Amino acid sequence: MKYSLVTAVIFILAACNGNETNSQISIDPSLEPHPAPQISYNILNMYPHDTSAFTEGLQIYNGKFYEGTGMENESSLRIADIKTGKVEKKHMYTDPKIFGEGIQVFKGKIYQLTWKNHVVYVYDEKNIDQPIKMLSWPYEGWGMTNNGTDLILSDGSSNLYFVDAETFKVKSILAVKEDSKPVDSINELEYIDGFIFANVWQQDIIIKINPSTGEVVGKMDVTNFPSKYFAKDIVQDRTDVLNGIAYDSTSKKMYITGKRWPLMFELKLN
Repeated sequence: MKYSLVTAVIFILAACNGNETNSQISIDPSLEPHPAPQISYNILNMYPHDTSAFTEGLQIYNGKFYEGTGMENESSLRIADIKTGKVEKKHMYTDPKIFGEGIQVFKGKIYQLTWKNHVVYVYDEKNIDQPIKMLSWPYEGWGMTNNGTDLILSDGSSNLYFVDAETFKVKSILAVKEDSKPVDSINELEYIDGFIFANVWQQDIIIKINPSTGEVVGKMDVTNFPSKYFAKDIVQDRTDVLNGIAYDSTSKKMYITGKRWPLMFELKLN
């Protein structure tokens, strides 16, 4: 009895294996990966950038670069000329514990986040010498932009926060994902033609986010800019990662740089 049962099992397995050989295995297309398409661009110009600037936030306003920089004892808010890179105005933080982060000029005020200090400094746009008030932010401060109605903040996670500029109360949270997977370490932000463009910390990419769904709908590959364009100017243990996106809505040009990079890159998206 035992012998015949084993024989029957072997026969069944052999028959099944034979059927698998002759059949075609179909894969559900919805289970296949769907990476975001590449966004092509051209580099139009390269301009000087202050290598003392550990860039955390970047924006074009009134024809100038507004830039927020980080690091303890080095954090600042500054205004610089686009083509020469010359810093025309600068406010340094005297508190050695302050680590400056993303900035945004919005409705007559300039906002600057701090990394782990949970403080947002607010300036009158006409005077960066002294903040007019400070607001509280419960999360880490990373990047910031606006959609014309709200400020939009990142905190190093896969979330974006839509915030009331006057109270800094969170109105909504957007989970950013690519192919249904969270995209972590979202950093500097820029709102361009209805989409949010973002640096991803320690990655040589810029992602394009649909603010309605949180889905990444495009990627810019900016791999190895330092080694390609300013290898001789790299200072070991000082020159840092890609970070900083600004957009001129008039000329339709994008500007990108990095932490203590000697160059600012002017791009045209295709």
